Amino acid sequence: MSRAGYPKQLLPLFESATTLQSTLLRLVDLSIASSITVCGEEHRFFVAEQLRSIDAKGTIILEPEGRNTAPSIALAALEKEAEDPVLLVLAADHVVQNQRAFTDAVTAALPLAESGKLVAFGVVPTEPHTGYGYIQRGDAAGAGYRVKSFKEKPPAAVAKGYLDAGEYYWNSGMFMFKAGRYLAELQNHRPDIVSACRAAMESKARDMDFLRVGRSSFVQCPSESIDYAVMEKTKDAVVVPMNAGWSDIGSWSSLSELSQQDDDGNTAIGDVKLLASENTYVRSEDKLVAAIGINDVVIVSTKDAVLVASKSAAQNVKQITQALQEESRSEWLFHREVYRPWGKYDTVDIGERYQVKRITVNPGAKLSVQLHHHRAEHWVVVSGSAKVTNGDQTFLLSENESTYIPIGVTHALENPGKIPLEIIEVQSGSYLGEDDIVRIADDYGRS
Repeated sequence: MSRAGYPKQLLPLFESATTLQSTLLRLVDLSIASSITVCGEEHRFFVAEQLRSIDAKGTIILEPEGRNTAPSIALAALEKEAEDPVLLVLAADHVVQNQRAFTDAVTAALPLAESGKLVAFGVVPTEPHTGYGYIQRGDAAGAGYRVKSFKEKPPAAVAKGYLDAGEYYWNSGMFMFKAGRYLAELQNHRPDIVSACRAAMESKARDMDFLRVGRSSFVQCPSESIDYAVMEKTKDAVVVPMNAGWSDIGSWSSLSELSQQDDDGNTAIGDVKLLASENTYVRSEDKLVAAIGINDVVIVSTKDAVLVASKSAAQNVKQITQALQEESRSEWLFHREVYRPWGKYDTVDIGERYQVKRITVNPGAKLSVQLHHHRAEHWVVVSGSAKVTNGDQTFLLSENESTYIPIGVTHALENPGKIPLEIIEVQSGSYLGEDDIVRIADDYGRS
């Protein structure tokens, strides 16, 4: 489900909203001035559209390359340095099932953050989990405790000892502190990160909905987590307990535990038939999946791939992804259905010298003005209205009407209507790769 070009933060894995959208919707009962979303350049349009669809206004900072959480948070803190607000830092791929408990924990932690403490939210553990880091509490401090120590992901026996001791929490990766306090601590412990981020912000530029930081400066920034860079070194770290049904849904087995189950412990999402099976998670995107006599298994079917794994080994899917990348296969990067800032396309069929796509263009959106050196295209409108540029002609097409675009001819496609435009595109030629696109003009700033 999650690909490099469309990661899990953008997917509706647990609710109808995506995890990114759920993260912002979770703040409805808090007094939030504005939001800052930090994401990669390649995901910018997906993030902007998902925030727009829930009417979430705020700044989107684009990282030229990923550098882990310490630099990401530094960019947000620098953007607000003059105001010096309290920052609530949330990962966009977590699940919180009890919103009231989440709100109460954040509200209780606010005075600590305002007083200059760096707050880590510690999830009250429910089991000796070996996949999370732990925070050991010390003396009481307001609504929380001074942090005594941070612990790496432990083996099972050690994790059980943490649970039995009653003074350890899962490290949720959620934090709260004033922007200036974070920058001061980061300057004290990792001045190289602050220096690189400041230089990147000094050459920032606004681009549509986005704030672009200076590439040459930011790529020189060391990659480091906030835990290693600041939280494990500062003397002002406190932990505030949170018991809100939290999970970082790091694997299919953890998502299965959160999902609604039948009397046999099964979860079935999509067109699924189960028989004589127990404790099984089956999810189908586009086809009937029938499973008979299986236990403790995860099955996920998408348009271009099927995963079958035992729950105990489901976290090893990363090894499959790595192998696909090394083999230069496309599945690790994109789905068969690929999202673009103007809409999406689904590769319905592909063969020698031909390819068929179903293209959906959002109302008011327009593909780039472009040409191809190696392929011709035939467009057939399925629904909606299309404004077509074909060479030196521009005209409208309605349902069941078509146009042919020869090799090398400049062309563009636009949806002037109020409903999505759907067309079938038949490509033919000696080379059909996506890199055979010469963009002449583009509304989205793509090269």
